[in-house]
Amino acid sequence: MHTFAVYYFTITLMLEIKDITFSYGRHRPPVLNDFSANIRDGGIYGLLGRNGAGKSTLLYLAAGLLTPQSGHVYYNGTDTRFRRPSTLSDIFIVPEEFSLPNIRLGEFLRLNSRFYPNFSLDDMRRHLDTFELESDLHLGSLSMGQKKKAFMCFALACNTSLLLLDEPTNGLDIPGKSRFRKFIVSSMTDDRTILISTHQVRDIDRILDHVVITERSRVLLDRSTAEITERLRFVNSDSPAMMQQALFAQPAVGGSALILPNDNPDHPTELNLESLFEYALNNPESLTSRFTQQ
Repeated sequence: MHTFAVYYFTITLMLEIKDITFSYGRHRPPVLNDFSANIRDGGIYGLLGRNGAGKSTLLYLAAGLLTPQSGHVYYNGTDTRFRRPSTLSDIFIVPEEFSLPNIRLGEFLRLNSRFYPNFSLDDMRRHLDTFELESDLHLGSLSMGQKKKAFMCFALACNTSLLLLDEPTNGLDIPGKSRFRKFIVSSMTDDRTILISTHQVRDIDRILDHVVITERSRVLLDRSTAEITERLRFVNSDSPAMMQQALFAQPAVGGSALILPNDNPDHPTELNLESLFEYALNNPESLTSRFTQQ
């Protein structure tokens, strides 16, 4: 008699967004309408969409700062509307705009780190070094760009499983953006998920593991960067023959930025996130078909 072992493999959903509708007033049109999406456990996600597509609202809903009029947002199986301490202590959001108190950083850490059981002072010092910030700085004397750096250092030092960043590179200079990429990549672990909502696609396209593109309350693309570059080839060329084969083209320095079918998945090209975003918005049916073909 033979015995067969049966193995069940499941994908862990960290964030499950189910049929949510949200508006900022009874008589205002919904920002999100019957919207659904999933964020899996682990990796750096890029959340892209037009202005007004509800990206920031989605982050606030995920963090439990807003409650949908209908539908649910589950974090590790718990509805974020309950705002349970076990949920709030494991999620951190850095909004696009925020204010910090007029106190020294040490006092800020003393008051706020207690709410995050995995906060690490050693990590905080390491992140400050990445951005070349002093540990005894006064938050009230910082520029907006410096405040953003200091707040992101605290956000990562809290070591929450989910970190939500809304337009994190706004206000950063060119060296600051470069340090931001190093800062994010060096802080990743297998059990941490970072969700970045941004319009500055060139600031993050080299660090993403996954891309989610939304438009009018629907998801146009939800794929890993590995799968995207296996299916699509991104090149800059002025070749008429390549232009004719292109699924999408837009002007670029020295020719056009092209997206073509990738006939050789073993040799992927670097992702051009700006071109991918424009392709998704301008020809979503074509893009969808590339990922439904066997």
